[in-house]
Amino acid sequence: MGKPARQAHTELNQDDLKLLPNLCSIEALFMLVVAAELLAVLLSVASQGLANLSWAHLGLVSALVLWITLGSAALVCAARAMLERLPPIVSWLLVYTVTLLCTGFFSAFGQWVLKGLGRGFIDWWQVASHVLIAAIIAGMLLRYLFLLQRLRAQQQAELRARIQALQSRIEPHFLFNSMNSIASLIATDPDLAERLVEDLADLFRAALAQTSMVSAERELALTRAYLRIEQLRLGERLQLNWDVQTPPADLELPNLLLQPLVENAIYHGAENNRSGGEVRVRFVCDDTGAHLMVRNSIAPESAASLRPGHKMGLDNVRHRLQAFYGTSAHLTVEELAGEFSVCIHIAAAQRRSALGNTNKKV
Repeated sequence: MGKPARQAHTELNQDDLKLLPNLCSIEALFMLVVAAELLAVLLSVASQGLANLSWAHLGLVSALVLWITLGSAALVCAARAMLERLPPIVSWLLVYTVTLLCTGFFSAFGQWVLKGLGRGFIDWWQVASHVLIAAIIAGMLLRYLFLLQRLRAQQQAELRARIQALQSRIEPHFLFNSMNSIASLIATDPDLAERLVEDLADLFRAALAQTSMVSAERELALTRAYLRIEQLRLGERLQLNWDVQTPPADLELPNLLLQPLVENAIYHGAENNRSGGEVRVRFVCDDTGAHLMVRNSIAPESAASLRPGHKMGLDNVRHRLQAFYGTSAHLTVEELAGEFSVCIHIAAAQRRSALGNTNKKV
């Protein structure tokens, strides 16, 4: 089977797996400014009381807290790459120290400016008071952020493991049946046997890979390889209708998303019917997003099927879509007269990436 020119590789966002929060983003800076302003109001009310609260005093406290907050964030952001290489406890102690140093510096600098550019007296006891307050507040805040970041890292690790487990699900009976088919072809048609070995190797390489996302071209090629193997095993009993639009070059899908669906379609359709059946695979991409459909015929005598199934394949796909896209992807199941269909819709805004940054591999 010819290999596609490009395979996309998407990993979980590595920033989410670090123990230091990322303070370099606009969202983080906005939250820091909001937290600083709330802290300034709290300190002003605590020192003057609500009845005697002065807007001038609030402005000075607000400016000082903002200087300390943004100054500390800028230093931590600039040194983030170095801090990530250190042991977690060391990096957090350095962040804590930087916060206290910024507090002392901006407290003394503020007095130096307000009292006449150095001509006034700097109240070092006041500076020490500010550092003590910062030590208490920063200690509690950094502890909270540390625990929050560890929880996020644990959740991301569990999600990665769950996705890998779902992705690696290929039924053992498929491997045994494929090997038997290949063995029967070695003497009669060695070229076809070799192509099937390549298709089988591609499928299991994809199942064991660490990739979370692949190009839509690659995903459709793997699905086609799976269907070729099953077509050989079932022969004329399996009628394939491959209605697939050429996907955009930048479109990505979760790895092995379609394989469980076509496996179910064959297992509960053509393979469960003495006279065989039809499996239709349809893929369309338009302005609203990507649309995938797998439909299989149902034999009349299989209404009370000997193969009721446990819906593991559908649950597999549904869980992976939820993990990658949340509410931006939908899986719908329809059972009409003589047909069973599964449709997937991935919204256009979410179809190119999921769960973090995308790293492309050739």
